[in-house]
Amino acid sequence: MSTAPRGRARDRDAEGRARNARPRDGLGRPLPYGTDGVARQPEGVVRTPAETVAEAQALLDAGRPFHAHEVFEDAWKSGPEEERGLWQGLAQLAVGLTHGARGNVTGGARLLRRGAGAVTAWCGAAPGRERPYGIDVPGLDAWARSLADRLETDEGPVDAAAQAPRLGAGRAG
Repeated sequence: MSTAPRGRARDRDAEGRARNARPRDGLGRPLPYGTDGVARQPEGVVRTPAETVAEAQALLDAGRPFHAHEVFEDAWKSGPEEERGLWQGLAQLAVGLTHGARGNVTGGARLLRRGAGAVTAWCGAAPGRERPYGIDVPGLDAWARSLADRLETDEGPVDAAAQAPRLGAGRAG
């Protein structure tokens, strides 16, 4: 099924891959063609782990967890295979917050718990991984589980910026 308006060819990127060109809102939801949206995260950017954490934190602080997820996705796709579980878990945390902010409280809670479990499991797989790249894994785990509990007991969406975690030392949410 085409995502483009009737009579228009399917949206494609510069390499010819199908890619929805509709503008998006701050939580990554598609908007109608011709609507002003927020700038999309470029895909396939190779960053250092420190750059990944810093850029994702800035996006989380700005209430754009969907976009932070895309930064983490770039890290898992371009980084070492042995770190894939860390970056995937962090991406799941960002998507969990995205769903919570969109009002999908059940999906948000599930993804927050899954992401917390993935990051914690990755860090527990070898000694010295408690704070990979300065990431406060115990703080993120506590933040994610607490927010998941709140999503399951409260109705309505959460404010993504107000509920953004601190990836490094300091406030966890």
